[in-house]
Amino acid sequence: MTTATGSSPAAGSKLPPLTGGKHKRRMGEVALIATFGGLLFGYDTGVINGALKPMSVELGLTALTEGVVTSALLFGAAFGAVFGGRLADGWGRRKTIITLALLFLAGTAICVTTPSFEVMVLGRIILGLAVGGASSVVPVFLAELAPYEVRGSLSGRNELMIVVGQLAAFVINAILGNTLGHVEGIWRVMLAICALPALALFFGMIRVPESPRWLMAKGRREDALTVLKELRAEDRAVAEIDDIAQQISASRNETRIGFGSVVRDRFLRRILLVGIGLGVIQQLTGINSIMYYGQIVLIESGFEANAALIANIAPGIIAVIGAVIALWMMDRVDRRRTLLTGITLTTVCHVLIGIASFALPEGSAARPWIILFLIVAFVGSMQTFLNVAVWVMLSEMFPQHMRGVGMGVSVFVLWCVNACVSLFFPSLVDVVGITGTFFLFAAVGVLSILFVYREVPETRGRTLEEIDEGVTTGTIFLEHGKR
Repeated sequence: MTTATGSSPAAGSKLPPLTGGKHKRRMGEVALIATFGGLLFGYDTGVINGALKPMSVELGLTALTEGVVTSALLFGAAFGAVFGGRLADGWGRRKTIITLALLFLAGTAICVTTPSFEVMVLGRIILGLAVGGASSVVPVFLAELAPYEVRGSLSGRNELMIVVGQLAAFVINAILGNTLGHVEGIWRVMLAICALPALALFFGMIRVPESPRWLMAKGRREDALTVLKELRAEDRAVAEIDDIAQQISASRNETRIGFGSVVRDRFLRRILLVGIGLGVIQQLTGINSIMYYGQIVLIESGFEANAALIANIAPGIIAVIGAVIALWMMDRVDRRRTLLTGITLTTVCHVLIGIASFALPEGSAARPWIILFLIVAFVGSMQTFLNVAVWVMLSEMFPQHMRGVGMGVSVFVLWCVNACVSLFFPSLVDVVGITGTFFLFAAVGVLSILFVYREVPETRGRTLEEIDEGVTTGTIFLEHGKR
């Protein structure tokens, strides 16, 4: 069991302390470049919020085809997560991310130049493959590069960049929509901006080293040590490489990475189900219904269309603030405690949104502002306590020999749930209104609290090798009274 300070005795006693200076700066530079994948993730998923309305007019979309355009990226992301993880295991994290940058550019080009609904869907699917791949590969890449002491905050930077990308999309949508909304094809400009971070990711990753743990798994010890010396002091790099080598040597008989092998092992199957559960919990909070359809929710609450486009920036701002706080918390507060706090707060917000929608009459001057405030509180709670924690845990909880499969399957399910919620959310609001929709989210929240309390193990303060050993032997599941 981890201590209150989050530093396990085994981890702290084995390795020399971290040093600052050039190694810390280089680690920060590598993390910044890799998280452009998260920025692209955020922008591509958020831009549809404002681009959909003018796009619908020009391409002649119906309510059904609007849902198809929105969810096409998400279904593509589900498959991108699976194949991205497998490709990263075989080809390397760095090469895979470079390939994803090219997919982002290709998908953007198709969407910007599309002459029809069908071509737009194709472009959105390609973007989805890139988004899903980035969502599964970038967090693992960061976790494998990071020292265990700061792994949470470093891995969590990807989630910060996701919400920065979404905020950028909301701001750009609001500016272009309110100043140039009358210009035909303005939505194409909104989509085209995605090419800038895609280029930055492509050229930046050319200068970034490969994951040392992936190199060690491929028998390339000297290359792995060279990478670690670039990011750590020499004594720390040598000690870490010995730790990694010892763990890989101990698990040589566990080099199976197929899905069938995972489900036949009870401990690997259990950690996979925990990963899937975390992905489902995150999406069934309804967070992305706000990020994708925030304008619709705010119009339903009583805002005018243009005012809703501007008000939609508020959740984006609080999401960024929450992510910054979450990064500070990641290496100071236990993961389980963070998750339980987040689910509790978001569930309370769901109940309050449902009550406000029911109790405040339509046409009331206070109604839209109160609901906006509660939505901002919900997004802030979600981002501070849940989003970052979920992605960090998914990146670190799977053993090396199943990390690609575990991350890929978990994120595949996450994206499938995301796509289903996004596809049916407008219809759900039409049928049961905001009140019924958010009460439903609250009911799911109660079940989520029980799941996390019972099944999710603690990972803070452990090296990846210690987590690997704890999962494969089953000892990590014995904490907190779990059997």
